[in-house]
Amino acid sequence: MTAGRQATPGAERTCPHCRQTILASAAICPACHKHLRFEAKSATDRAAATHVPFRVEGKITRPPEGEPWEYSMVAEIRNERGEEIARHVIGVGVLREMEVRTFAVVIEVTVAK
Repeated sequence: MTAGRQATPGAERTCPHCRQTILASAAICPACHKHLRFEAKSATDRAAATHVPFRVEGKITRPPEGEPWEYSMVAEIRNERGEEIARHVIGVGVLREMEVRTFAVVIEVTVAK
């Protein structure tokens, strides 16, 4: 995609660096933060136009007693009727005695141009 061409709002593509599905309009991959194309406007201008209307962060600490805990972090998107649009396992792992994991869910929004 060249700097002058516009993508259809919501169009998707694959990041050539990390292979994640991202918006075709992205100049920087939101997953790996690598540059995808040159833009006359700097990436910082676009980042400034991005806002975060939703962010939730939580921490899990495994107590010292008992068996290890396994976890799966799952992201789910639903439409206005409650129908599931997408569901992805983001990561899995195990917590042993006194280990800590912090999880964050962040929604970034930009104006489609």
